[in-house]
Amino acid sequence: MFPAEIFRDTLSRLIGILAACAVRYHLTGGITSVAYGEPRMTQDIDIVVENAALSRTLDVFMAAATRAGFMFDEAEVRRAVADREMFQLFDMAEALKIDLYPREMIPGELGRSTRLEVFEGMLVPVVSRPDAAASKLAWASKGSHKSRRDLRQIVRHMPIVEREELDRLAAVLGLHALLAEILAEPDEIVW
Repeated sequence: MFPAEIFRDTLSRLIGILAACAVRYHLTGGITSVAYGEPRMTQDIDIVVENAALSRTLDVFMAAATRAGFMFDEAEVRRAVADREMFQLFDMAEALKIDLYPREMIPGELGRSTRLEVFEGMLVPVVSRPDAAASKLAWASKGSHKSRRDLRQIVRHMPIVEREELDRLAAVLGLHALLAEILAEPDEIVW
């Protein structure tokens, strides 16, 4: 596992490619757990990208990614974008993995992104705090224990208006009961 700071160069190259292709995106996953919750190690970069824009510029995107030192399976990327499923890029220079999600897990999330300084002097679009929490909730519903703790940490720092938005999103996802269950769990084992 890596401290988030080592992702700066990888992220800089990738967001340059996304900007050149006019593909809307935002960071999600472990890096945002650090931004909204508590410091922790993460193993990769997770990015939600706008499917329609990526589909239109996929050949340009893949050519630029290759020039920038990213390794990937072209057929797998094409299939994943067509099926709106996650695909991976591997940064050869930094030996880091990037997971790209060519679809919104939480409906409308790309339109609610916020710009945060993830690294000193580097402002990038990041999933909103309520959408980050809703995403963690969705992953927890699929069995992710790490997402359960991340969710509690994110909610701990939420203003009331954002908590109300999370409650709304949990209801839309049909996960309101799971949200209550996770938030009632202790962070540490109690004897």
